[in-house]
Amino acid sequence: MEHHSTKMLGSGFLEFKIDYLETRNLAIGDSVSSEDFSAGGYRWRICCYPRGNRVEEKGEYVSIFLHLLTKSKNVKTIFHVFYLGRDGEPSYSHEKRSTRVYSSETSKNWGWSQLLSRNVLELSGYVTNGWVTFLCNVIVVGDDTIAVPPSNIGCDLGQLLDCNVTSDVSFIVKGEKFQAHRAILAARSQVFQAELFGSMADATSSSITLQEIEPATFRAMLGFIYTDEFPEDYELGDSLTEMSQHLLAAADRYALDRLKLMCAQKLWNIISVDTFASILACAETHNCPELKSKCIDFFAVEKNFKKIVFTAGFMWLVQKFPDLAAKLKERVDI
Repeated sequence: MEHHSTKMLGSGFLEFKIDYLETRNLAIGDSVSSEDFSAGGYRWRICCYPRGNRVEEKGEYVSIFLHLLTKSKNVKTIFHVFYLGRDGEPSYSHEKRSTRVYSSETSKNWGWSQLLSRNVLELSGYVTNGWVTFLCNVIVVGDDTIAVPPSNIGCDLGQLLDCNVTSDVSFIVKGEKFQAHRAILAARSQVFQAELFGSMADATSSSITLQEIEPATFRAMLGFIYTDEFPEDYELGDSLTEMSQHLLAAADRYALDRLKLMCAQKLWNIISVDTFASILACAETHNCPELKSKCIDFFAVEKNFKKIVFTAGFMWLVQKFPDLAAKLKERVDI
């Protein structure tokens, strides 16, 4: 049997850090360039347009492009961009990846005019002390391979969610109706599988009424089920912390472990002295040890716990979760 493998010629990684606060003074079309770096024997440069490269987008998006500086005939390249979170860890919530062949016949730069909206960039905790760090990975692939585009199954299924013609079950949530597909829900959630194909009454019903969940939360959860992507911050409404907590609770209820950890990551990225108590209570109530552990570490930082203990949220936590409060006090020896 003959095997064909992808030949990787080399890769290059760059932390591209820009002064985000200074970019507010830039015009649309103004760019900030990275230092030159090497990947696969070629020289590259990354060019960022903090207020976008196209006037018609009104400065609402960040644009980023990868430039090939070395003369070449054909260079097959994978360009991957993600971010450094506020906790100092890489975040893949809004990552972008693209495969491109650079050649003399085509432009020697490639990227995204709409990498991420400035609003989402700011709300997602990627701006730290006025700076944002793009983590850029460039992989050069050999000529003996065929470039394959990234999967678009999430986009296709997302369109299916908006198509009522093929749906075979509906949910009534606080008077709002949502159309869905039994097979997709069952494939993604063991809880839905039991409810929709088991011996429960819902298995034979074409319309199911749900209690104890808000329409906005259910809509966001459905979006994840169909696309496997966490909703954008603007889709979660004004109270990002509260909505993320509701979504984590829904993920726990329907055994959506990946969504649950996405919610945990979001809450950890936006935790503060004032939101600490509610986030820790959410982690405790809805079985998220990863977030609970992070919260306890946050509390153990002296400058944090000295402020947290005087918040109304902490007083509430002591009353509602005395064992948890005792563990916190033991951690900092108070």
